[in-house]
Amino acid sequence: MIRHLILALSTALLASSSLAQDAVYRFSPVNQWDINKTAAYWNPIINYVSEKSGVKLQLKIGRTSADTTSYVLAQEVEFVFSNHLFSPEREKLGWKVFGRRQPSEIRGAIAVPADSPITRIEDLKDAEVSFAGPEAFIGYKLPYAYLLSRGVDIKPVFGGNQNAAFAQLFAGKTKAVGSNSQLIEGYAARENKKFRVLWTSEPYHDLALMASAKVPDKDFKAVADAFSSMHKDPRGKDILHQASADVGIPTDAYFTAATQADFANYRKFYQSAPASLR
Repeated sequence: MIRHLILALSTALLASSSLAQDAVYRFSPVNQWDINKTAAYWNPIINYVSEKSGVKLQLKIGRTSADTTSYVLAQEVEFVFSNHLFSPEREKLGWKVFGRRQPSEIRGAIAVPADSPITRIEDLKDAEVSFAGPEAFIGYKLPYAYLLSRGVDIKPVFGGNQNAAFAQLFAGKTKAVGSNSQLIEGYAARENKKFRVLWTSEPYHDLALMASAKVPDKDFKAVADAFSSMHKDPRGKDILHQASADVGIPTDAYFTAATQADFANYRKFYQSAPASLR
């Protein structure tokens, strides 16, 4: 009887060990592009990180950036690339910053087509303006807060991702677009479109790589190290270069270590932001 009990316990321990080794963590990056481009950018990167870290990551994205963030808030994922988690309420969830993308400086922006008759922010009063979605910090919350501060009431139109918001603008469905300055530059180069930028915000760091508090320290450190050292490995550097070229961001972009302190101005925004944007 004791012998059978020991055997059963040993089998259970082995099964538990095997499950731990085979654990798959879900990785949810904000939808900065449509689903296909988002997957094309991230899948080669997380495949490399999985291989180097020995920690399996699996991409989990929704149809829109708001859908993807809903997975995060429902605690259905363990790793994210996001700037949607710095409000006072969401900081209570315990997500830990471990990296960011470099070159890092991005700005919120409001832009119109280069041939638009609109030349001033005030010209947008009562106009429809495209945004990726209500969760977008750089591309929606910053521009919309600025418009409100100037007393310019607009009608937000959410495209679901930034590419869709740009498409609405150039199809004439909206008069302007709120966005991330880096994505405006990338779209202009990739699609041969020209913008007139009416306003840009102060600089913010690019989105944060973050891990859930439930990720064991060993796996957390392995994934963080794999991301931050990727550009130092020739194969990793090539993957980053190609992925960046495919979506139109700077091809020398890479990931570097970061902490909560790097995102202090995100938290500062919420201290004076309109209640509807908190």
